[in-house]
Amino acid sequence: MKRQDYISWDEYFMGIALLSAHRSKDPGTQVGACIVGPEKRILTVGYNGMPSGCSDDEFPWEREGEPLDTKYLYVCHAEMNAILNSGHSDLRGSTVYTTLFPCAECTKALIQKGVKEVCYLSDKYAGDSLFIAAKRMMDAAGVVYRSYELSGRDINLQV
Repeated sequence: MKRQDYISWDEYFMGIALLSAHRSKDPGTQVGACIVGPEKRILTVGYNGMPSGCSDDEFPWEREGEPLDTKYLYVCHAEMNAILNSGHSDLRGSTVYTTLFPCAECTKALIQKGVKEVCYLSDKYAGDSLFIAAKRMMDAAGVVYRSYELSGRDINLQV
């Protein structure tokens, strides 16, 4: 008889997004994303960080100050990194599992690439314009977004 306590697809893919977030060097917010095709195959993953060739030690990680002295003008978001690092040109019909609801800029890219569903863990910036705009665009483009349902299960990785 087969095991009955295996993890669900949502647990599996959100787990990959959470694990990817641990690659981020951002001291404040670590975000991970996992894009999955309609056949339940992982197409690509990403996390928030500096673009390739831009040293994590030379660019700022601060959240406040003059714009050029903060991380916001430099960091590539997890969803965008997943799209840009994908070996697949076709992401139509896919689902993105992300630890933080996508901003408007990432949403534009997700829509353009044909992502049809967003499963997110946190929506802590729901009241900010960038995230209201993201939801408006998703609604207009027919992209479904849903909150990840916590299972209450602890999944620990031992190395």
